[in-house]
Amino acid sequence: MSKAVELLYGRGTIRVALPPGCVPTIVRKRPMPVLDDPVGAVARALDRPVGCPPLVELARGRRSACILVCDITRPVPNGLFLRPLIDRLLAAGVPRAGITILVATGLHRAAPEEELAEIVGDPGLLGEVRVANHVATADEDHVLLGRTPGRGTVVRLDRRLVEAELKIATGLVEPHFMAGWSGGRKVIAPGVAHAETITTFHNAAFMSHPRATSCVLDGNPLHEEQLAIVAMLGGALALNTVIDEHRRLAFVNFGEIVESHLEAVWFCERYARVELPRRFRTVVTSAAGYPLDKTYYQTVKGMVGPLGILEPGGDLIVASACSEGLGSPHFAEAQRRLVELGVDGFWRSIEQKPHADIDEWQTQKQLEPMRRAGRVRLYTDGLDPEARRLTGVEIVASLEAALAEAIARQGDPHVAFVPEGPYVVPVCRVG
Repeated sequence: MSKAVELLYGRGTIRVALPPGCVPTIVRKRPMPVLDDPVGAVARALDRPVGCPPLVELARGRRSACILVCDITRPVPNGLFLRPLIDRLLAAGVPRAGITILVATGLHRAAPEEELAEIVGDPGLLGEVRVANHVATADEDHVLLGRTPGRGTVVRLDRRLVEAELKIATGLVEPHFMAGWSGGRKVIAPGVAHAETITTFHNAAFMSHPRATSCVLDGNPLHEEQLAIVAMLGGALALNTVIDEHRRLAFVNFGEIVESHLEAVWFCERYARVELPRRFRTVVTSAAGYPLDKTYYQTVKGMVGPLGILEPGGDLIVASACSEGLGSPHFAEAQRRLVELGVDGFWRSIEQKPHADIDEWQTQKQLEPMRRAGRVRLYTDGLDPEARRLTGVEIVASLEAALAEAIARQGDPHVAFVPEGPYVVPVCRVG
């Protein structure tokens, strides 16, 4: 039996030595069939797309293209596919000056110049095509498309995408604790949506819906709004990737955004959603390491991910580097209100609001582990004292000590470890 467990942490891992008597269950994705020839797989995807003609045919005669890429929080292998994608656009006659790579920041911070090279994965592209950040609060950068037919969300999207003749979203398909799955339509909204749009379909009513959760698309109100927004845009294309625990490419496809994304979801779900025969009174997990665990804001995903196997009143222990601190000032303000008002008081303060405050939704999602767990405990070396207070959870100095205390407190040596954090969604197959 293993004497220690490695959790993803920062740019590497952190080792958790097991106390005597601990009975570990390691929860990982099922092994993925990693692609032997990622470069060839990307080429085949672009030339044999899902639900549409090859990219070269689609691009012929077009004068502009906008390629959306995820921000720094997602480890998307952009370096594998952006160059061949752009080469095909150029070969089809799209002028280089008409190609824009737009970082789909949503309401996250803009990427500074030095970070753009890491995001695109091919520094040479920075001098060859336009690379820019989406800024959700810049009114003049957005076009009003109307309201969604079902729920009436005002839809404003980045002008650079709306006015491009070719609209291409790229990204990573993985479990997402609000939208069910990341990637595809999510790179458009919230990725390049205006703040008014984002704060509407991230309000308390959307976030508290029982179907707004990991691995769920049917009946998920966020997913339904995202599909409606794509339809209002007039459709789009997508390049979707899935990576394994070691960030190796396991799947790639390209095509019509809705159909191709669903194909990627179907692939990923077989590996990322893991059924277990029981729940645990102690669960130890991570925020998936760099780049997701750069902030406490993203760490909340690691807290929510394993709730399906945590017994009510159990101990939840999370490791996250938080190398960039708490997150945005908006998130810090929401956390301050959580600390001051408590779980129920915070909920009462948001439940009737038609628009969420920026980043408030992440604090709302933190209510879920705080309500289910008897204790939520965080190990980090990246937060100052005030930020630690604003987490609203207990900070621990040692994962080993926290684990031993949890086992003693719960009276149960069986512990679930989820090394990859929210990229794995464990569920209990018993009711």
